[in-house]
Amino acid sequence: MESRRTFLRATGVAASASLAGCADQVSSFVESDRVDTGGDPPVTQPDTQFRGNLRRHGVYPDATVPEAVTVDWRMPEINTGDHTAAKASAVQAPGGDIVVPGDTAEVRRVTPDGEVVWTAEAGSSSRGVHGTPTIANGAVYIGAYDGAMYAFDLETGEQYWRTDLGGSIGSSPGYYDGTVYIAVEYPTPSGAMYAVDAITGEVEWDDQRVTDHPHSTCAIDRENGYMVVGANDGDLYCWTYPDYEFQWTFETGEPIKGPVAIHDGHGVFGSWDSAVYSVALADGSESWHFDTGGLVMSGPSIEPSTGTVYIGSHDTRMYALEFETGDQRWEFDSDGRFIGCPVVTAGHVLAGSQDDHLYALDKDSGEEVWRARADGQVTSTPLVTDDAVYYTARASGDYLDDGEGPTGALYRLVPA
Repeated sequence: MESRRTFLRATGVAASASLAGCADQVSSFVESDRVDTGGDPPVTQPDTQFRGNLRRHGVYPDATVPEAVTVDWRMPEINTGDHTAAKASAVQAPGGDIVVPGDTAEVRRVTPDGEVVWTAEAGSSSRGVHGTPTIANGAVYIGAYDGAMYAFDLETGEQYWRTDLGGSIGSSPGYYDGTVYIAVEYPTPSGAMYAVDAITGEVEWDDQRVTDHPHSTCAIDRENGYMVVGANDGDLYCWTYPDYEFQWTFETGEPIKGPVAIHDGHGVFGSWDSAVYSVALADGSESWHFDTGGLVMSGPSIEPSTGTVYIGSHDTRMYALEFETGDQRWEFDSDGRFIGCPVVTAGHVLAGSQDDHLYALDKDSGEEVWRARADGQVTSTPLVTDDAVYYTARASGDYLDDGEGPTGALYRLVPA
């Protein structure tokens, strides 16, 4: 749709040059030390990052989940705040431990037995951390609502560096070849995209043309050379990669809060205008859109092998759509909104709902296989390992009302 996109005009290149590299929003480093790589260059690929890769597919074809589960243990006080955005998600570190942040502004490394190895502080904001960590170079990279990017030693939890980018960070970092990519929100409202040196914390590039809070997590298509991110102004922003030349915006009219996923030269994402979109990265043109019955804050999972997009909506439904056309394959209706991102395994789709349950659905039919109850809304993205499923929940309504109920916990599920 021509009216939904804005192309880079002749003046756009000059504007990009003036905006890119502009560091007036960046404060000095605090307790800055280089990440210790033992003298080796930074790794090209991370050990893990949000949604599995820079394209944010959220698909793990070798992972399997049990046909029935039970709670092995729960760790309280991961989330205690009332902010309604999707909560941070756990990732698995090399060796099997779990790294999990929370809206308490604490990041923990936890063993599969539920023992805390270390706890690190990521800012003083009451909203803490909502993004999911990236692990690379023996370091944990995470952004926080105090507006800073952090690098912590994976072994000890000690802080390597902290780079104050201003405003707040609700998105998850991406990593490739020694650079961390992150979207930053400013209170004006405005925002920016940053590229940060993973070893030193120094800003390599920034573009502050984003006109409203980019809570969305960026996606990068290295094969075709594009980087995209959504913002609260309802626009999807696109740059070339890795030279960061601004290309176009695609307009939806309502906030794009969730992560973007990329496949076959297209970016797929949801908007608060109640639709899911597929947009061609080459020119910003719409390929299709699918109307749901509510806001879409969930991020999509894209399964290339089956050509399927899985995404949730505020209309309480999880959808499976055809990647090429946007046609619906199936839908599953829970009793609560789907805000977090689904995870796709060999045979299942896992997704948390605001009805206080984590669901496992049959990938082909959308039928419920099992559900696991939590003490609060499940808006995090689940983590599937070889022997367990991990997820975090929001604090219970009773706790948020009077401080007496259960706090948001980290759960470990094992075969029943």
